[in-house]
Amino acid sequence: MMTKWQEVKLGDVCDFQNGYAFKSREFVANGNINIVKIKELKNGQIVFTSDTAKVVNSEIYKQYQVSKSDVLVALTGDPVSKPNPLSWVGRVALYNHSVPALLNQRVAKFLPNKFKLDTKFIYYFFRKFDNFFNLAQKATGSASQANISTKILSETIIPLPPLEIQKKIAGVLGALDDKIELNNKINNNLEQQAQALFKSWFVDFEPFGGKMPDDWKVGIADDIITLFDSQRIPLSSNQRENMEKIYPYYGATSLMDYVDQYIFDGKYLLLGEDGSVVDDYGFPILQYVWGKFWVNNHAHILQGKNGFTVESLYLFFKCTNVKSIVTGAVQPKINQANLKSIPAIVPTINVMNNFNNVINPLFSLFRKNIEENTRLAQLRDTLLPKLMSGEIDVSKVNISADKLSFILLFTQSDQPEVTSQEKTDHIITLVFIGVWDIPDQPEFFCFARNMARLASPHMAYCQEGPVGTFTP
Repeated sequence: MMTKWQEVKLGDVCDFQNGYAFKSREFVANGNINIVKIKELKNGQIVFTSDTAKVVNSEIYKQYQVSKSDVLVALTGDPVSKPNPLSWVGRVALYNHSVPALLNQRVAKFLPNKFKLDTKFIYYFFRKFDNFFNLAQKATGSASQANISTKILSETIIPLPPLEIQKKIAGVLGALDDKIELNNKINNNLEQQAQALFKSWFVDFEPFGGKMPDDWKVGIADDIITLFDSQRIPLSSNQRENMEKIYPYYGATSLMDYVDQYIFDGKYLLLGEDGSVVDDYGFPILQYVWGKFWVNNHAHILQGKNGFTVESLYLFFKCTNVKSIVTGAVQPKINQANLKSIPAIVPTINVMNNFNNVINPLFSLFRKNIEENTRLAQLRDTLLPKLMSGEIDVSKVNISADKLSFILLFTQSDQPEVTSQEKTDHIITLVFIGVWDIPDQPEFFCFARNMARLASPHMAYCQEGPVGTFTP
């Protein structure tokens, strides 16, 4: 039964802190504190980059300080008529950095009454797409820039369950986000390890006595890449609008959308062709992708040859500065001819095979973590509206992200008659009906397996029923 909660105006339980109108002359390269501008609010997080503005901290900025777990909102952004919600006005982000930062103008911070409103609860409230959209569509401004005010935020009606329930709702969703963040950190470490290995073998030649072996050659990228650009097919936003969202649709720098068909199936490396083609240091914008997907005509599509796999090709380009081959003053571009002409050391195939055997386990775990993050994000996004509406009772919730992740392992059925939505509904139904206090013991594994039994009918029940001894 859906729980009915009190509804209040956000302004009754929350104040707001607007950002400071920094002058450009205050931004200095040797500043000791970051500035959170609108562009730093990315997909629910605050993301600092090499071009993030900095200032020298001062007492006059004290009230504009942002600390860990603060929730921020973009008061300016794209209107809802633009296709990408990640750039819309009204998007919120959770500040997860341990080092403080400062708010810039047109970014505001929520200041909830700590006795009535949980900070992360309001974060997840506005992460629910319907709530985000309702806020964003109230914006005023032009076709290119939309604005909201803290007054509009204050007038927003929100549900107000008891504070303990708010914290439990945020705890469930936060546990999933914490697991996603941990996987991302692990992947960053895996990538650093792989890059260090590539540098050791093919830049410093450490396994070969510090010099390039005589049977290697100095060639060009054309010796180690195979291009699939001729298979690219761009789709307009109008074409994609009515498509079922099944397969990833990639652009020059990132995932842009999902579509109902695919062109490629396998592991590939995408390298930006035009637009944002290099980072601040001149290295190419890369996307390591696998599975079934579609690519528009703004990214080169590569696989390796002569011993280079997609993974070793990825590491090659990660340490190859390509700024000198970028053309176009207005629209930067890396054309095919220039791409193929990049200098490249070409080891023997036997050496490449040995190297690939070393890095393959790192990339295998990398892919596993990304795939797990996709499942965790899907579960979070499915739970979010059910938790926020009171459809799911969380009064007895006590579960970790690791448990949720474990449950997900049992929901990957290959049976076509069982849809992913049906599996998710089974999991949601069973997980939240008063069974949260199952301990981290064999009984839990049996419980998870029996939940999966409903999602995947070919799996056997544990022999002793819903809570019994785990029997693989």
